[in-house]
Amino acid sequence: MAATPGPAGRLLLLDSASLYFRAFFGVPDSVRAPDGTPVNAVRGFLEMVARLVAERRPTRLVACWDEDWRPAFRVEAVPSYKAHRVAREVPGTTGVEDVPDALTAQVPVIVDLLAALGVPRLGAAGYEADDVIGTLVAREAARPAGERSAVDVVTGDRDLFQLVDDAVPVRVLYPVKGVKDLLVVDQGVLEERYGVPTGRAYAEMAVLRGDPSDGLPGVPGIGEKTAAALLRRYGTLADVLAARDAGDRGLTATQRTRLTDAADYLAVAPRVVTVAPDAPVADADDRLPVAPADPDALVELAQRWGVASSVRRVVDALADAHDPR
Repeated sequence: MAATPGPAGRLLLLDSASLYFRAFFGVPDSVRAPDGTPVNAVRGFLEMVARLVAERRPTRLVACWDEDWRPAFRVEAVPSYKAHRVAREVPGTTGVEDVPDALTAQVPVIVDLLAALGVPRLGAAGYEADDVIGTLVAREAARPAGERSAVDVVTGDRDLFQLVDDAVPVRVLYPVKGVKDLLVVDQGVLEERYGVPTGRAYAEMAVLRGDPSDGLPGVPGIGEKTAAALLRRYGTLADVLAARDAGDRGLTATQRTRLTDAADYLAVAPRVVTVAPDAPVADADDRLPVAPADPDALVELAQRWGVASSVRRVVDALADAHDPR
């Protein structure tokens, strides 16, 4: 059940790529359009949106988008960042991501459906969806408390746990088994599961620990538990490094050596791990649509791609969310 919205309602931010990737791999590719084209990611994505709107009843909704899956500023800082996911090198870019062709073909369909539904899709040139989400969260946090919406971020990417903040509040809805089974991550969950008290501490733990899925090496020999323990002892990553430099006895000789050997990495990794709070994200009317923005286009798309039942569930969920209970 959704928590009580804040004074200005609830803002639901979708990490769109995270959701449609999960849909693609979670829904059989036997789900096809009338012409035989796979639409498993399309249908799965729509069903996720319908369920999220129906169960969370947001007052605002944004589909956040990757305009750049591997931003240059992150690659310049740590060249290994997502390097293992590069399908081919392209001069002047950071490479083309390795994505199944059957999924690539479905992304424009999702774009068209979001437009017809009237759900804003926001990205920023040179930035990932994580940064779009981080920027929208920062903007919300900057509002006066009485005008601030509670924020729910839906993502399968634990990197975004860094945005959790009970004061705003910002929570992450993390799919355990699709959106039918969501782990609601607040500061209590961060403390219980990871031993860190805040979203910021989670990000700094991730810097120390590293993340093989993103090509971040971390500090060799310092895993998640040790990283969390260091942050609990000293407070921040800067304080951990100050203790290293001061020869603090709270660090073992081995830990000091490992932190010293990783000094170059530690100097740049926070820029890679920390989501941008100030990406050039356009303003948009993110109020939850009452009805589709383009009903005719939506009908045509639903019929063409054979997803009419899923579209209807989204439309019904949007309308029902406006019904006061």
